[in-house]
Amino acid sequence: MKKIAILGSTGSIGVNALDVVSKNPGALEVVALAAGKNIGVLKAQVERFRPQIVSVIDEDHARRLEGMIDPSIRTKILFGDEGVRSVATASAADLVLSAIVGAAGLVPTLAAIEAGKDVALANKETLVTAGSLVIQRALAKGVRILPVDSEHSAVFQCIEGNSPKGVGRVILTASGGPFLKATRTELEAVRISDALNHPNWKMGRKITIDSATMMNKGLEVIEARWLFGVDYDRIDVVIHPQSIIHSLVEFVDGSVMAQLGLPDMRGPISYAMFYPERTPGGYPPFDLSKAGRLEFQAPDLERFPCLRLGYEAGRAAGTMPAVMNAANEVAVHSFLEERIAFQSIARVIEEVMTRHVPGTVSSLETVLEADSWARSQAEEILKKGIG
Repeated sequence: MKKIAILGSTGSIGVNALDVVSKNPGALEVVALAAGKNIGVLKAQVERFRPQIVSVIDEDHARRLEGMIDPSIRTKILFGDEGVRSVATASAADLVLSAIVGAAGLVPTLAAIEAGKDVALANKETLVTAGSLVIQRALAKGVRILPVDSEHSAVFQCIEGNSPKGVGRVILTASGGPFLKATRTELEAVRISDALNHPNWKMGRKITIDSATMMNKGLEVIEARWLFGVDYDRIDVVIHPQSIIHSLVEFVDGSVMAQLGLPDMRGPISYAMFYPERTPGGYPPFDLSKAGRLEFQAPDLERFPCLRLGYEAGRAAGTMPAVMNAANEVAVHSFLEERIAFQSIARVIEEVMTRHVPGTVSSLETVLEADSWARSQAEEILKKGIG
């Protein structure tokens, strides 16, 4: 039986992961869970899976959770940074599913790697902000990083069993989000409810906005560079509105392999948690005859500049991806608070990037300093106002 710890258990990925666990009784054991403030959902998870330890955002939420749980349940309740670290390094865990949203997932994910845990990585910001550092530590510790993003899981499955030398191109698919056909004028008038109305996927608020701006794909391009060891000239993005083909790999002989399935995160989650085996509980049944037309088109970098910024940050390397990511997190949060317009998200990011001279990622502290600097710069830009 494989033992699992989940960072971000009450979010979309965590909830889907626990659904996969439920569909495979006796195959997986949940030994540790980390969440934020959603103690109502966490209470139900504790009662259902009886983990050894859980962690919440602060002491107040820990005390409230303790008062909600039946005393007969022997789960240890922790909180704060130390609590998350305890979940990430839980001695009983064989695999840590990293699903905390944003740059906040970096430190606990590195802690899991340092503890010698294999990591199922749903937190793309870990590799975006500190890819060289994370890969270096994973190799040194002999642990596997198993991708959970549907696109990277697809690439991983296509490459599996083939020589890395045979890979010509990695082709990431993108749905195009809710504004694929929107004009520039329409994009300037986007409302929050519009941006959160993704046509195919059910995700958290932040990642749904990233999908709408196509920053999600910019982050995934950088993540792919570190996961698969390919340079940016060999990573392409193609719009595929149906979200049936999750990504493709073109080999040097011209052959192209694709991984297909319905847009359901339980598929890649299941593949990562049970790797190298496959088991039921992932994708729902798929009838190819009912899939209809599968369409593809090139992305429009003029209407969706965040994808361009992702490539630019990746090629600039060093601390630039961490700066881009931090600026994006601040800008998206501001949009969700109705402080800026939808199109201003990219403007804030680009302005912060123009102010930054990338340095070498020599340590975790270097990354955290760049992240903090970018957030302060983004807030300064927001206070002055941006068009």
